[in-house]
Amino acid sequence: MTAPALFLLNPADSVAVATRDIAAGTTYTVEGFTGAATVAIPSGHKLAVTPIAQGAPVLKYGQVIGIATQAITPGDHVHIHNLTMGDMRLEEAIGSAYRPTDPAEGAQFQGIVRASGKVGTRNYIGIIASVNCSATVCRYIAEAFKGAALADYPNVDGIVAITHSSGCGMSGTGEGIEILQRTLRGYADHPNFAGVLLIGLGCEVNQIAPLADSLAARPSGLVASLTIQAEGGTRETVDQGIALIKTMLPLANDVRRTPVSARHLTVGLQCGGSDGYSGITANPALGAAVDLLVRHGGTAILSETPEIYGAEHLLTARAATPEVAEKLLARIRWWEEYTRQHKGDMNNNPSPGNKAGGITTILEKSLGAVAKAGSSGLMDVVGYADPVTSRGLVFMDTPGYDPVSATGQVAGGATLICFTTGRGSTYGCKPTPSLKLATNSGLFKRMAMDMDFNGGTILDEGQSVADAGAALFQLMLDTASGAPTRSEEHGMGDNEFVPWHLGAVM
Repeated sequence: MTAPALFLLNPADSVAVATRDIAAGTTYTVEGFTGAATVAIPSGHKLAVTPIAQGAPVLKYGQVIGIATQAITPGDHVHIHNLTMGDMRLEEAIGSAYRPTDPAEGAQFQGIVRASGKVGTRNYIGIIASVNCSATVCRYIAEAFKGAALADYPNVDGIVAITHSSGCGMSGTGEGIEILQRTLRGYADHPNFAGVLLIGLGCEVNQIAPLADSLAARPSGLVASLTIQAEGGTRETVDQGIALIKTMLPLANDVRRTPVSARHLTVGLQCGGSDGYSGITANPALGAAVDLLVRHGGTAILSETPEIYGAEHLLTARAATPEVAEKLLARIRWWEEYTRQHKGDMNNNPSPGNKAGGITTILEKSLGAVAKAGSSGLMDVVGYADPVTSRGLVFMDTPGYDPVSATGQVAGGATLICFTTGRGSTYGCKPTPSLKLATNSGLFKRMAMDMDFNGGTILDEGQSVADAGAALFQLMLDTASGAPTRSEEHGMGDNEFVPWHLGAVM
């Protein structure tokens, strides 16, 4: 089946999306609109199907994506040369679209049930640095277990060094260190880690002892800590760390997967390298899968606050309570002030790659991004790296930068990441598996060894969003049961731990 050259997403829209490159002069008919392209329209970009006056809103998805900076005629290319975000605030009544979830039962995956009752999707041992000064030691210890070193421990997925660039040269109080400590604690308590070894230098601001004391209880032998200065130096700490990991390995290996309800699955939702197809294919398919997950009692974490900016009214309309809506709006106000302080603006977000793929304004990008969250009610809003305890759809406040955002989600408890991409992301994430969902078939074929799911079938083969979502939900369950992702097959995910840095570096 061949997709039409143009796709109108909503009868009210003033623009259609090109599904392939359209040459200047090409005639078209789309949902009753006929005309000819006045200029070449790249694949994924927008073509005007109605006259749009200067200063008038431009509609896509049935929503305003910006204001025309000049008169636009049917057949014109609509992009950064004639469309801007404008100064607007879109609103819907808080809670007006909230509907209780219709529960379902039966979906399961093969999970790893921990002594705490939490359920993991992977079985790693983590080596966690308190400060950048201990990062190399953590990596040296992890490298000692590469290759055949784990041959006798087939149930252990690997040894992961969680390192970062912070931990000292910062205030001992305040938002910066609180976020770092919360993120490290979330990783150390993560159910995908069978055991953890914490390593510090000894004199850093972010001391090991308070972190170790704050962790949830683990079975004996599966948590330990070292400081380089107390051990006598780098080599001594590496040797002692290797010995400690060796004692953990038999304990970590003594696990088996058992059938558990999908309510034990927490999925972080990400999009990166978005294009004009993101809001049409992969994001809505992920939203359909999220609705199925939520119906079966699971949890999905939507994030990237700057990338829902302009579409927050669609989420507050789905808020379970006015208090949940206000928590989201408070974070939007924080980001507006934060960008002002740093002499930026929220419409800086669409990257050059996004624009090359057909996305013009943050409003347009946000409308597509929110589609990842399906139609379920918004049950809670949490801070960066805060533990996610509510079931259903939860929003976590994070930056839009994918590694920072996903790091917060994993710290909050995400045991699976679903990452949509139109331009082509290669993101990997340990200890949490990351599925890459292509928005178009060209990308899926071109980067076949990096993509796990093809959303392009929605356009190319006429697959319904509901059917694509059902297939993706099954892939999520299979991956949670141990099926490897493409990034895991490549061994990726050791360098993507990037906590959000706030506060002064001193």
